[in-house]
Amino acid sequence: MPTWAPGLVGRARRGSQPADAATRRAALSPGAEGRSAGDDALRDAPGRQLQIDFGERLVEIGGVKIKAFVFVATLGHSRLLHVRAFRAEKQEHWFAGLESAFAIFGGVPEEVLMDNPRALVVRHDAVSRLVQFNDRLIAFAKHWGFRPRACAPYRARTKGKTENGVGYVKKNAIAGHSFASWEAFEAHLVEWEREVANVRIHGTTGEAPIVRFARDEAHRLKPLCGQPSFGSLRELTRVVGHDCAVEIDTNGYSVPWRLIGERVAVTVAAGEVRIRHGMHQVAIHKQSDGRRLRIIDTAPISMVLLVAIARSAGLRSRRRS
Repeated sequence: MPTWAPGLVGRARRGSQPADAATRRAALSPGAEGRSAGDDALRDAPGRQLQIDFGERLVEIGGVKIKAFVFVATLGHSRLLHVRAFRAEKQEHWFAGLESAFAIFGGVPEEVLMDNPRALVVRHDAVSRLVQFNDRLIAFAKHWGFRPRACAPYRARTKGKTENGVGYVKKNAIAGHSFASWEAFEAHLVEWEREVANVRIHGTTGEAPIVRFARDEAHRLKPLCGQPSFGSLRELTRVVGHDCAVEIDTNGYSVPWRLIGERVAVTVAAGEVRIRHGMHQVAIHKQSDGRRLRIIDTAPISMVLLVAIARSAGLRSRRRS
């Protein structure tokens, strides 16, 4: 459960105020072609689906009207809502909004349903329902462990929870407000989300989203387990040099001697360099901020020395004989 949830749950129970791949890869999405009661029940199962969307709104900030792009994420079962404001609607903002939602909710749902934004969906055939997601979205989904789904073209009503959420944010959180700065606007959205949106009695469920989330959904989300941000993660391939090291950003990171000449996979994330050979992790180093340094794990070097000593001893033995 997110860190802010316990207090909200208590307040909600006491009574809340009612208110209104290498190359582009194709992936088949089951889509949202037509809705039945069974479909809705499945999508509304706890932890099953998160719906996301962006909306635009002119906001008065510092006496000037500027266009704000508001990201809204809504969990299908509890209707728990998360809002972020951005100055644009690019792919990086979709990813930042999703990661922010995962952090607030304390976990990741099974799938994320979206409309067909150009930043995320390359092509969606209305007849065959074949969806070609952007490569980076596929990588992002794999990184966080969810399935991306796209609404059927021209039928965004299948994503109604979030579309209603966008309208609710515009009317309830933004309309009639002005802010001294962008930071003040962001702080207002955080407070509104916590004190209004998620503790109100929801018109469809008849419960406060935070109560429904805490009871039914929080434990159904996949835990984050310290997963680093997708933006900070790099996946690399390197060949181990004769010096028992791989080079990353001009620095050499040691690898077991037996892998000299072998190709290894390198993950750089959260201040660590993790090196894998096949399915096995063979080295972990702290990432260095320096340049042209040698970051050494003494174990592999010791093995090299042992082999060198053994070979030297063998040569001396043969010479004596």
